[in-house]
Amino acid sequence: MADELIPATPETESEEPIKQRKNGLYPGVSDELAENMQSGWADTELRDLEPIEQAAETARRRAALSARFPGERLVIPAGNLKTRSNDTEYAFRSSVEYAYLTGNQTEDGVLVLEPAGEGHRATIYLLPRSDRENGEFWLDGQGELWVGRRHSLTESEALYGIPAADVRELAEKLAEATGPVRVVRGYDAGIEAALTDKVTAERDEELRVFLSELRLVKDAFEIRELQKAVDSTVRGFEDVVKVLDKAEATSERYIEGTFFLRARVEGNDIGYGSICAAGPHACTLHWVRNDGPVRSGDLLLLDAGVETHTLYTADVTRTLPINGTYSELQKKVYDAVYEAQEAGIAAVRPGAKYRDFHDAAQRVLAAKLVEWGLVEGPVERVLELGLQRRWTLHGTGHMLGMDVHDCAVARTETYVDGVLEPGMVLTVEPGLYFQGDDLTVPEEYRGVGVRIEDDILVTEDGNRNLSAALPRRADEVEAWMAALKG
Repeated sequence: MADELIPATPETESEEPIKQRKNGLYPGVSDELAENMQSGWADTELRDLEPIEQAAETARRRAALSARFPGERLVIPAGNLKTRSNDTEYAFRSSVEYAYLTGNQTEDGVLVLEPAGEGHRATIYLLPRSDRENGEFWLDGQGELWVGRRHSLTESEALYGIPAADVRELAEKLAEATGPVRVVRGYDAGIEAALTDKVTAERDEELRVFLSELRLVKDAFEIRELQKAVDSTVRGFEDVVKVLDKAEATSERYIEGTFFLRARVEGNDIGYGSICAAGPHACTLHWVRNDGPVRSGDLLLLDAGVETHTLYTADVTRTLPINGTYSELQKKVYDAVYEAQEAGIAAVRPGAKYRDFHDAAQRVLAAKLVEWGLVEGPVERVLELGLQRRWTLHGTGHMLGMDVHDCAVARTETYVDGVLEPGMVLTVEPGLYFQGDDLTVPEEYRGVGVRIEDDILVTEDGNRNLSAALPRRADEVEAWMAALKG
């Protein structure tokens, strides 16, 4: 990584000095070099830009937000860079609320809706292009020659269809603002500090909850993006199957790296930490260490999703026999989970209660556990007491979108206790997990974990499995793996 240059002094007394690296190799910048760097650059302003694909949708979303909070100033920050170590940062990911309402994903951005007439006037506050007069573009660690070019404010207006202004002036404006204000908290401490005497936690939470519930039903653009994410994820699973021999020679990390390559080539990133759980690690629900051995004869539980460039993520799980063939016991457990998932998917339809798919899947699994003699029946007793949860552990699914667990702060009555509507997208992912130290089950079960997960769109007349291209039935999985291994 290159060492930053540092200026001797700021350009003028009124400007803040560009942050200096303590042990940089250059003591300063000569007047001659500073003058040289100010000139001789081509005009790179981008003209005739077309609006981003989702511009119409983001405008509609802002209109819905405006209608919900008339007469109030609404502030939605993107967030800031977070330090990873010393002077290196984590890759930036915009807050979902901000990206959903603007389509923009740059750090430090803030969307402000100011009351105007019967509605609101939206402004997107952004960092302009790096300043070439004071040397920021080549001297500052976040300057253009260090981390890449930012869009100009004029370019941003064309792309996002929102008037743009310099975000460096926003905190002062907000500090002087009058009237009711709400802010989405947790992303930008500087913006929150400017509003500290104008907002309340209760009112701000109402804004956050509304924006979460606004995402419960996906529009056509979002559904296309989710399908795109799923399609890339399918290819990522195929990639993994093709290199299982290399994973056996190394570790789960080879599986993680293989899927990550697909996510970065075709999308923005992985949507969440990939779970590449081989053998008994499959019994740990969120096994993301991915540092264990991959052994022939064991199962691989792969739970992974590609995130698109617009931040929509897939969330798919398959439990695969590493050697290509399920053992008798593995298939017994796998078939039970498959049957439970089938029951769960069948319960996904408009007008159904959100809980129905979970209840349907849990009933099947409880019945299997009773049938196998692992818990005393009848099934109704098991379900009433929740005894199956020793081995099923988690809920059967969740909403999916720009967050892998989307709409998480929606009110319980509109989410878990709500009713399914066309356009909702959720996962159906039952599982059975027999821990390696569970003495209540026969030894052959111990260390076996199975989960099958698909991404399901609620349609006008039922549902559509967005991840149907990945085989689910045990015999189909074996045939698919054999074909990929050639």
